[in-house]
Formats: sequence, structure tokens, C-alpha cells
Amino acid sequence: MDKSVLDEILRQVTKPVRYMGNEYNMVEKDPSKVLIRFAFAFPDVYEVGMSHLGMKIMYHLMNEREDTYCERVFAPWTDMEQKMRERGLPLFALESKDPIAEFDFVGFTLQYEMCYTNVINMLDLAGIPLRWWEREEHHPFVIAGGPCAYNVEPMADFFDLVVMGDGEEVINELLDVYRQWKMQGGTRQDFLVAAAGIPGVYVPRFYDVEYNDDGTVRSIKPNREGIPSVIQKRVVRDLDKAYYPETMIVPYMDIVHDRVMLEVFRGCTRGCRFCQAGIIYRPVRERSVPRLMDLAEKLISNTGYEELSLSSLSTSDYSDLENLVKQLMERFAPQNVSFSLPSLRIDSFSRELIEEMIKVRKAGLTFAPEAGTQRLRDVINKGVTEEDLLNSVRQAFELGWDTVKLYFMIGLPTETQEDLEGIADLARKVKSCYLDVTGGQRAYRLRITVSVASFVPKPFTPFQWVAQDTIERLNQKLDFLKDKLRIKSVEFDWHDPRLSFLEAVFARGDRRLGKVLLKAWEMGCKFDGWAEHFKYDIWLKAFEDAGIDPGFYANRARDKEEVLPWSHIDVGVTPSFLWREYQKALRGELTPDCRERCWGCGITRLGGGLCQ
Repeated sequence: MDKSVLDEILRQVTKPVRYMGNEYNMVEKDPSKVLIRFAFAFPDVYEVGMSHLGMKIMYHLMNEREDTYCERVFAPWTDMEQKMRERGLPLFALESKDPIAEFDFVGFTLQYEMCYTNVINMLDLAGIPLRWWEREEHHPFVIAGGPCAYNVEPMADFFDLVVMGDGEEVINELLDVYRQWKMQGGTRQDFLVAAAGIPGVYVPRFYDVEYNDDGTVRSIKPNREGIPSVIQKRVVRDLDKAYYPETMIVPYMDIVHDRVMLEVFRGCTRGCRFCQAGIIYRPVRERSVPRLMDLAEKLISNTGYEELSLSSLSTSDYSDLENLVKQLMERFAPQNVSFSLPSLRIDSFSRELIEEMIKVRKAGLTFAPEAGTQRLRDVINKGVTEEDLLNSVRQAFELGWDTVKLYFMIGLPTETQEDLEGIADLARKVKSCYLDVTGGQRAYRLRITVSVASFVPKPFTPFQWVAQDTIERLNQKLDFLKDKLRIKSVEFDWHDPRLSFLEAVFARGDRRLGKVLLKAWEMGCKFDGWAEHFKYDIWLKAFEDAGIDPGFYANRARDKEEVLPWSHIDVGVTPSFLWREYQKALRGELTPDCRERCWGCGITRLGGGLCQ
């Protein structure tokens, strides 16, 4: 690539540091001295992608291999893309600035359904044929992983292979198979057949999907011998022994989460029925306090960061949290290092723990009641009460906080008008709690943000069979809340229901949606998760042109016997358990935390974690 052209372009775009590389702790290798070149692709802008823990883990893991050079590539913002296309500059990796079309692998992490058009756009900008059958022997293998990979069917046309589950072990197995294939010489098909033999690797082209006359899936079957009929996700069983980087790249610009991230455990035992992550990341596996202390020491020393985030789905559920925080404070508070727990549960808010953490620096507090009434919280198995919330915010206010965020969802199964009114009622009670604690003083400083998202039924959850509310109905509910939340000191924000509608379509979609994605991209859709670039009318035109009704995927309830587009994927938790949980939800019955007892979800089949 002509570096002078790049230098010229970077003078003309916003945030040129997004494309420069050369950050502290960036890995540099001689590309001519490695056998495998891997472009880790994040289908969003640099500052979003660089906040992703999975990229940090996989980047450093692959680069510890002498035969592999892993580099990073992000979606260029629209001004950069325009300049690149004008000057014929292909999409390049940050480390070497080489075009990613020259690499062996381009691996995308799929964190969010609305990034799919960015994947297509990045492939086009790289000069890589978009669909797998258009690629020839010299093209890179385009692969995917991440939470959306568990139902990758809408993107099946665009990927050569997909990795299901934890990547720390399976990626090395995949690279070992590739190394052997490359040294021996073989066809593209030969490698994919070998890769399909690795547990957790899914090659979409080796499966045929048949449909019923009513549009539902009839069957999903392998189309060649030796291919598994079901792909089972991979599980790293022991996090203490699993790879975790001892250093991380330090960006030159502010990113979304600009701090050291320390993963304390993986998985969740709470069983919220709307939450896909709580299912697909099971079983719970914890890192020990000594291992975490060792990693913290090295990461802080090697990056210079002064903030450390204890990362997990629900950090306050870590079994030895108070001991961990105490040790971290004793070791790092003298260095002015602060700590954040980004995923505190309302019922796990420990005053002693928070008092310890704010000795250095006070971070913001966010609580997620999810629903406005106890009835609906029981339906979704949230397992927290109004008393839990008010006790937590009271303690926060007593410790000096005056800014609190509350997250809710609308459109949850069985939701009523009373449940919506409960959201406003809770906001008023939180405000009253603040006034009570402060004696009415400093009322002008209070800021309560009520944030509302529209419920999206996701695969591998008890609500995967549920119909999503229509956009019209969701907008009616938002209008109701806008009126009810006209409360002094309370701010109301919400997610666009149209975006949630499309998210549901692609979350529960099948392979027929590939042509919709391609049409939408051809008509200009990209950065769909960014409000200023979201083109809903164009999306509707893409569905119309493709002859597909999006409501078939989002607004239609499924019955127990329907073959779902992801039925050939095994995440460990069984469909029978999910159905039982769905029926319990309709009855408003709780399923307590499975640390208390085993509820037979099926994850023990995969081994590892606290279930053993």
C-alpha cells in the first residue's frame, strides 16, 4: 500500500488516530517470517472495538504463536471510507498497513445484529468477494465468532466458517489445522472439511436448509459425510489455566471503556429469562483471587492505567468479591488506582464494598430493575424486589451519590398498563428516597435517568418463542411513559423501537435474510446502530425487494414443535429446559439462582465451572 496516500488521507478525516496504529503495547512482527496472517475484524469504529475484551484476549493469544501474526482492522467511519474509495485504497490492518485481502484469515466478532451490514461493507472495501461461493483459492477465509454467531444463519452466505463458544482453545486448534493444510497444499474445500472436524466449528455450506410451505424451517441437515448434525459450543473449563493477556494495547484516543479490564468470571447463574448472555456463557467459571491479583499487577504495570474494571455479566456475584476488592485496594490504592464494577445487581449492593471502592474515586451507579412491578419481575425471573432497589439507592445517596441510572424494558411478555405505570412509580420513589436522605437539601443536584429499551426475543432464551410487540404498540407505550415521567430531576431516554424490531428480525432469522442484508447494504445501509446513519425506510424497501415480510420473524410467536433456524446449534442448555422456563414465566413462577440448587438446564453435559 502507498503509505504516502494514506498519510495524505489522514490529514483530511476526523479522528485520524483511528487508523494510525503504533499504540503502546501494539505487537509488531515481520510478516515475511510468519506462516499465518490473521486480521481480527471488529465491524464498528475503533473506539468501540478497542473497548471489547474478547479482541484483547484473542489478539495477544494469537500473537504468542511464532507462526501467526494477528493484526486489527475496524470499520472506517464514513469520511475515511469515502476517501479510501476515491483513492482506491483497500481496507488495511492497523499494524502493518497491508491490505487484509492478502491475509489468510479475516475474522469478525459479531457482538450485535445491527453490525451485519458493516461486515459486508468491510469485505467490499477490502476487495474480498462477499459470499463464500464467489471466493477463489487465493482469497482469505472469512470467519466469525461472538454471541451473534450462535444464530449466524442470516449471515451464512458471507462466512466460510463460524466458531461457537469460548475461543481460547478452539482458535489454536483451527490455526494448527490451517498450518498443516497450508504446508501440505490442498484446496479450499479440503481445509473447510478438516476445520469442520474441530468441535465448535460450523461450516454453513455443509448444511442444507429446507422450508415448509408456510415459510417455517422443515429441516437443517449436513449435505456431506462426516459432518456433525449438531454443532456443540466450546467451553474453557478452567479460567485459572485459560489464557489471559498480561498486557493490553493503550490507545492514543479516548475509547468507550478506557481502562484495564479484568475478567473475574464467565457465565451467570441468575437465569433472567430475557437474557441470552446468561444462557450462552454458562457454566459459571471463576478466576481465583491469587490469579486475579497476579494479572492485575502485571496489567497495571504494563499499561499505566489508573482504573481497573472488574468484568463479568454480574460482577457482584463473584464468590470472593469482598476479599478481592480488599486486596486490590490494599495493593493499588497507594498508586491512586480506582476500581469499577460495571455490572452490580440491585440485590448485591454492599455498602461496605462500595465504601472501600470509592476511597480512590467515585464512579457512576447504574441499576437495572428491568420491569416496573414485582409481578413482571417475577415473569422475567429477575429475582429482585422494589425493596432491594430502594435499599440500594438509599445507601448510594447516603454515600454521597446524586446521579443514578435506572434501566427498564418495555414489551416484555405479559406486560400490562400497570407494569408501565410502575416504571414511573419507581422513579418517584427513588426521588423521594433522595429527598428523605438529604432532608430536602441539594435537590437541585439530583439526576435520575430512566432508560427504556424495547424487549427483543433472542435465540437460546426461554422467550425465544415469544412474539415481539409491534413498532406501533411499542411507540404507544413510549408515549405513555413520556407523559408519566414528566417529573422534576428525572430524565427519560429510550431506544428506537424500529431498531429493536430489526434486531429481533435478524436475531431470530434464517438464511433467506442474506439477500435482504445484501440489498440493504447496496442501497446504503451501514452503521445501522448509529442513529445518524439508521435508514429504516431503506430497510423496509430491501425487505420488499427481497419479497420477505420482516414481521414473520419479529412479530410471530413460535410453537414448541417448530424447527428453529438455530436448532442445529447446541449451547449446552437444552430446549426442554428453556421451554419449562417459558411456561413458568407465563405462570409468574421464579426459578432461584442455580448456585442454590441445580435446575437441570443441561449445561453439566459440557463440563467445567461451578456446576461440577
